[in-house]
Amino acid sequence: MDNALLFDARARVLADLQARNHATAQAVSALEEAVSQRKWWAEQWPEGAQYVAGLVAQDVQDALFETVGRWPVCLDCGDRAPVHALYIQPDLGGPDPVWVCEETGDVVAPLGGL
Repeated sequence: MDNALLFDARARVLADLQARNHATAQAVSALEEAVSQRKWWAEQWPEGAQYVAGLVAQDVQDALFETVGRWPVCLDCGDRAPVHALYIQPDLGGPDPVWVCEETGDVVAPLGGL
């Protein structure tokens, strides 16, 4: 496994956590755990390394949902919709994962670009 891909995934998710004021100790711990788990996963399936960044983001999103609620919340819709989350598309990540609005399906930002 190329560690550069893991460092990139970590940096991109951390940037998004910071952009939305969610870079708490709990969130960073969830991020570190996700990176660790995905390192093992990518070592088992080297062809899947391109998916690591999106999967790390989804792992952190899932971990935070269980403890603090939705992250990241969509800010683009404002009052036009109830509070809702963004999600990573495509589902398995891929080389260029993006955050997509749960309500409209619009691309909001690339991973690491919130």
